[in-house]
Amino acid sequence: MSFSALSHLECSRTGERYDADAVQGVSQAGVPLLARYDTELAGRTLTREALTTRPATLWRYHEMLPVRDPASIVSLGEGMTPLLPLPRYGARIGVPGLLMKDEGLIPTGSFKARGAAVGVSRAAELGVKGVAMPTNGNAGAAWAVYAARAGLRCLIAMPVAAPAITRTECVAAGAELWLVDGLIGDAGRLINAAVRERGGYQEVSTLKEPYRLEGKKTMGYELVEQLGWQVPDVILYPTGGGVGLIGIHKALREMQELGWIGDRLPRLVAVQATGCAPIVRAYEQGADVSEPFPDAATVAFGITVPKALGDFLVLRAVRETGGTAIAVTDEATLAEQRRLAADEGAFICPEGAACLAAARDLRDTGFIGASDRVVVLNTGTGLKYPETIPVEVPTLPVDGRIQNVR
Repeated sequence: MSFSALSHLECSRTGERYDADAVQGVSQAGVPLLARYDTELAGRTLTREALTTRPATLWRYHEMLPVRDPASIVSLGEGMTPLLPLPRYGARIGVPGLLMKDEGLIPTGSFKARGAAVGVSRAAELGVKGVAMPTNGNAGAAWAVYAARAGLRCLIAMPVAAPAITRTECVAAGAELWLVDGLIGDAGRLINAAVRERGGYQEVSTLKEPYRLEGKKTMGYELVEQLGWQVPDVILYPTGGGVGLIGIHKALREMQELGWIGDRLPRLVAVQATGCAPIVRAYEQGADVSEPFPDAATVAFGITVPKALGDFLVLRAVRETGGTAIAVTDEATLAEQRRLAADEGAFICPEGAACLAAARDLRDTGFIGASDRVVVLNTGTGLKYPETIPVEVPTLPVDGRIQNVR
């Protein structure tokens, strides 16, 4: 029995093969490397029936993940987050079949734990002693925590405007943290220079190593399994670096190879903010790659990525599935965040709320039909963004009198 059916790495642009058992970054073409698997080998042990007896973590799909030795797994119990019906909110926006994959209930409070779990596990298995990365907050927090779990050194650089809690998570986990007066690209340049100067670290920036994507793709496996091996009609994903959307698309293609799903794929929707929408602009212009977005700023800080390394993969996934790319305003995002919490009791991150605003808009335009089964990805808990909900309530006296309180 093979724990992993990983066969090789492949350049996402040229198809050139690379050794999967050496530490790798990007391809010679300067684009992401994609992990490829022997699906015939994987299918001998990875079956729908076999999954019914496996633990409810992302490692249940281990044949289609890159870690070769189960002893190399670094885990905090990540995976199998709930797929929640949103009947009251769905009725409000005219999408009664609305569902939410809630990644706020995963270790570290965001979907970034998936990529960190698999990326750190594989890095440690290959002999890496330290990891370094720029981040908008949550990814750095996740990689710091999993690096600590694995006994690896960790260097993180994030914009000073990143959510404060993510700084605390990095420091608590013992990571070396730099705050940068700029955006994630500025942090990236500092990390790149530090890795060259120091040595001993692998740079694990978004899509600059191949295995974060493998952790993220498990969201696709899970939601299809949770739907009884049926695909939804539409999946909306908040898109910054785009790893999650690329990963879900990759998972869907792999499940087709395994014979688990048919030819029909869900329409994938890349959701961005009007204050940072390079993918949307490229999609609307019919371009294959995006241009850097000027003066990028949005309350959905996790998707403040002016230029994504994997932008062409996002655009390919959207177009191949008949999907679209859409930008929403910060005002709409914050309004939907509060509506969902009041309607369904779910306090989600602004990135996830952007998907709700997009679903509302796409229902209005007819892209989403009334009978469509629609999945929105909430990528993190709202508890990491307390400043998005102003709390303006009265302070009551302690003498027991309650007068004129509304």
